Amino acid sequence: MELRITGYDHPDAITLTEAVQQEYIARYGGIDTTEMKAEHFTAPLGVFVVGYLDGAPVACGGWRAKDGDYPYLRDGDAELKRMFVVPGARGRGLARALLRHLEESAVAAGRRRVVLETGTEQPEAVALYHSEGYLPITKFGVYRDAPESIHLGKELGDPSQH
Repeated sequence: MELRITGYDHPDAITLTEAVQQEYIARYGGIDTTEMKAEHFTAPLGVFVVGYLDGAPVACGGWRAKDGDYPYLRDGDAELKRMFVVPGARGRGLARALLRHLEESAVAAGRRRVVLETGTEQPEAVALYHSEGYLPITKFGVYRDAPESIHLGKELGDPSQH
């Protein structure tokens, strides 16, 4: 998979993030209403990446700085958003490769921890994050009171360890 920094407002990113929302509708009955803006994913305070197989966009994800924006977040946090792999490309390790790439870019940007919210209806995502060392954290954001919401975090190490 070729990973390209595209920005959140790139046409391929828009197509994939719209597909993410359709996935949320199918799994949870509605879209994710978290505020998302292209400038959230602009360096040095964020990045948005699209993954391509044979020139076709098949995966996306990004992180944005969340320096104490919520009571339980800390300066140096990077919030992972819109991790997604199209159904036809799943099961090939693409999400894991994308996740590791995003973590490395967060470390390079001086971020010290990655935080995220996922949900009980996304067991594949939960399993991926747990297998990559993500642990439960205090809930934050729009879905902090939603019973199906799962919040995870991972301390980021020295860039030379990645």
